Amino acid sequence: MCTGKCSKVVAISLYVLALVSIICSIILLFPDFKSQYVSDDGKDGQPRLTPEVKYMGGLIGGGAMILVPAIHIHLTSTKGCCNNRCGMFLSIGFAAVGLLGALYSLITSSLGLANGPVCFWRNDDSPIPQWGAPFTNSSGGYLNDKEIWDWCLEPENVVEFNLALFLTLLLVAILQGGLCAIQMVNGLVGCICGTCRDDDD
Repeated sequence: MCTGKCSKVVAISLYVLALVSIICSIILLFPDFKSQYVSDDGKDGQPRLTPEVKYMGGLIGGGAMILVPAIHIHLTSTKGCCNNRCGMFLSIGFAAVGLLGALYSLITSSLGLANGPVCFWRNDDSPIPQWGAPFTNSSGGYLNDKEIWDWCLEPENVVEFNLALFLTLLLVAILQGGLCAIQMVNGLVGCICGTCRDDDD
């Protein structure tokens, strides 16, 4: 496969993954698919949204910081101004930006999984219901103990909700990072050896 075709595969894959990342990030703002938690967040000094959701890792890192490089990488696969050695060289830098975006999304989703969701909770040690993050000090240990997921009274099934979406963001970020790394190598090869065009500059 020539460098131009490889760039096209990478770019199209990044478009799809960025879209998935953006959708997951937006859905995370609406636990139990309700908008009240966004509008009530911070009222009376009480959080309603998980902090890692507000970092927008999927929207900023896995979304915008992936889409911009993907557009340039896609241009290197077309018969245009970017399908040359210079374009391939620039794609290395754009892919590096995408790699940073994927890393940001990876870190925020990992923290979201480790710290658990913000919810209206109570347990035997804290019988008075309150808003907070009951699993923050568990270092992700709550993931192996489904019985304590019932501590969260509201939003309904928020642990499963956050788990599914943050895990999806985590996997997407890993794939995005891998694709950007592949494009950096592909861009280097295209810069040194040329693209599939006969009239490489």
